[in-house]
Amino acid sequence: MKSVRSRVPTRIDFAGGWTDVPEFADREGGAVVNAAIDLRVHVEFLMGKRGNTIRLNAQDLMEHVTIQALDAVTYDGKLDLHKAALNMLPVTGGVEILSRSDAPSGSGLGASGALGVALLAGLSRLREEPFSPEELAEMGFQLETQELRLMGGRQDQYSAALGGFHELTFSENAVQARRLALDEDAARDLEAHMILVYTGHSHFSSATHERVWQAYSGGEATVTETLHTMRDLAAPAAGALEAGDWKELASLVDENWRQQQRLDATIATQKTRDIEDAARAAGAGGLEATGAGAGGCMVVFCSPDDRAAVSEAVTAAEAEVLSAGFSAEGVAVEGAEVT
Repeated sequence: MKSVRSRVPTRIDFAGGWTDVPEFADREGGAVVNAAIDLRVHVEFLMGKRGNTIRLNAQDLMEHVTIQALDAVTYDGKLDLHKAALNMLPVTGGVEILSRSDAPSGSGLGASGALGVALLAGLSRLREEPFSPEELAEMGFQLETQELRLMGGRQDQYSAALGGFHELTFSENAVQARRLALDEDAARDLEAHMILVYTGHSHFSSATHERVWQAYSGGEATVTETLHTMRDLAAPAAGALEAGDWKELASLVDENWRQQQRLDATIATQKTRDIEDAARAAGAGGLEATGAGAGGCMVVFCSPDDRAAVSEAVTAAEAEVLSAGFSAEGVAVEGAEVT
């Protein structure tokens, strides 16, 4: 029996989120600055059992699917990413796939994009068909947007595949990834100024995405102007990161959050407003929701001297402080023959 394990990081984005979506990026160019974090997605593949049975198991979601043969796969909303990866990179014979995420469900940390990359990386190892991290990122994007017809951008897959801090620029069918020059000490210092908070509410962004992109396609001036502003915040955010200027970065993140809320009324919820108010009252210097907002996680910046007070304040607002650091490692795959 062959056993393969893959792991990839999730991410936080500091500026420019939304502008990686092709609806905007292909027409006007997008830019995102993000960082991989060590809340990872893990996938294990066990291949070589008798027959052609496919067993899919999302351990964190407690979802299970058994398929008797690959040609019997149908997309029905249950572990469709796993099924789509098998359709993209099929394997011969029976296989069991077990997945889990360190991040909470609906966290807004790009876990679904990370899962797609992890699935494809493991399957490519089983097939003995190597791909570069950039190729896996692009395949992960195609997995969601072409195979499953889901709306979304490319930043999650590229962060998962590449790891580290990046300034990503997007144009029609092209991605440029510039790894930011932060050493380990600078990354640790930034961690000391940052708190990752889970609101307790899962974030599922399909309806929010649909409204925003309908407004953009319809020429709604506020949405268009806001997307331009968010894209243009990416370059100074990259500069603040490389300069180690957490106060400037916090200010830019704050502005990105103000702009993000202009896109759609559902992006800020009562819960995120309560957490924001509590954090600011305790000394936070800037914050934003990760991903598309409407639940999930928030990233909060503060002085290390205020860290305990801010953590206590957001906890009192019924949020959960997550333990997460930055990850220089991107996609990683290990495989071995098991007798």
